[in-house]
Amino acid sequence: MSESFRAIVKCQHPGDGSGDVIIDLPPDVLAALNVSLGDLLSIELVEGSIVMKPIRNAHTKP
Repeated sequence: MSESFRAIVKCQHPGDGSGDVIIDLPPDVLAALNVSLGDLLSIELVEGSIVMKPIRNAHTKP
């Protein structure tokens, strides 16, 4: 995937003291990434932006 898709989403605090953040990705973001519920994403901070990419074949053994 070389195309770029920019969206603003709301971060939610889970309230469990973990320091984690919950981000609900809207359907248009999921469609742009070609992912659905249960798929894995890599997440990186690149030049001040959060970049998410699908992790393909994560459950496939070599």
